[in-house]
Amino acid sequence: MNPVIIIGAGLAGYTLAREFRKLDNVSPLTIITSDSGGFYSKPMLSNAYAQGKSASQLVSQTREQMATQLDATILAKTRVNAIDPARKCVNTDQGEMAYEQCVIAVGAQPIRLAIPGNAATGILAVNHIDDYAAFRLRCERDQSGKGIRIAILGAGLIGCEFADDLTGGGHRVTLIDPNTLPLAALASPALSRGLQSALENKGVKLMLGTTASSVDQADRAIRVSLANGSSIDVDLVLSAVGLRPDVALAAAAGLQVHRGIVVDSFGRTTAPAIYALGDCAEYTAGNMAMGQILPYIAPLMTAARAIARTLSGTPTVIDLKPSPVLVKTPSYPLALVAPAPQEVASGHWIETSGGVQTIARFYDRHGVMTGFGVAPQDAATRQQLMAALGTPATSSPGSN
Repeated sequence: MNPVIIIGAGLAGYTLAREFRKLDNVSPLTIITSDSGGFYSKPMLSNAYAQGKSASQLVSQTREQMATQLDATILAKTRVNAIDPARKCVNTDQGEMAYEQCVIAVGAQPIRLAIPGNAATGILAVNHIDDYAAFRLRCERDQSGKGIRIAILGAGLIGCEFADDLTGGGHRVTLIDPNTLPLAALASPALSRGLQSALENKGVKLMLGTTASSVDQADRAIRVSLANGSSIDVDLVLSAVGLRPDVALAAAAGLQVHRGIVVDSFGRTTAPAIYALGDCAEYTAGNMAMGQILPYIAPLMTAARAIARTLSGTPTVIDLKPSPVLVKTPSYPLALVAPAPQEVASGHWIETSGGVQTIARFYDRHGVMTGFGVAPQDAATRQQLMAALGTPATSSPGSN
């Protein structure tokens, strides 16, 4: 019997493998990965520096340990060159392998901005454990023992998490973003302002409403010139402007791709016996809006459990439901359920403050609550706000 092949050994691939093995401990399972195959949690990369965590410390299990735990063949340092849906096989640099069913879990790649300048090729992005290892090496303190100067491009979720973390680790951080507030695409204005104040109080410098126009070497520093005419000298530039689903393998195989690899409510692509999961997938399942990229842990776990059941013989719909994202900014702990992008223009936020806590509720054009944010966040408030999702303004608990 040919194996189930999972392409990718990140959080998505390994979560699926674990869920599959709970249901089927007989079918052969092969995991193919271009890296060393160790298990680590990718979300930890943006808040590990201040904790003093090295890359090796973030890897909780080796490839050998994962292979034993999953009773799987794990092919590390192996590149998948192509998938042949008609012949049900994958072509790798280790040879060709037939599959019974195949799951693409290759994640996403950092968006690379086309920034001019003779130092632009040195801009770093951290999207993988190897990226984090290289980044830590560059974050050595200067001769006086002070932290280095770091410019972060992008004040979205990852950029704000890195800014908080690196400042906590002793570095001097400047956060640059074209929006006038941090986390502008996800949070309400009041929560964005609260986050900005907290980051500034921690020592982060925010340069908002502008972008990097060039990155050049300037003596012993890197000069970041900005569209507003100003410039800053730093020791390192980190890009956190977002991720783009990795669809190259799927597109070459003739699968339907839009922003991500298009999957149906069972996680199936447009080719028989091929599924996609995680940051590379474009979900059209459950009650979520059509064509959503969901680069968060909760939908990944939900999809992995459903696909595992389908792979093991019980077709199961992926029931994606809203789940709060806990933003890893200790200086201003946030929980968010962001409204769908297509709802933002026609809906509105209602913001309330009581004591030190700010709560924002988002209502769509029909007056139904479809998103929220709270800071400082706590479990009880999150649960109350989750219960109010889908209710009109007049009946949402605690609204005023």
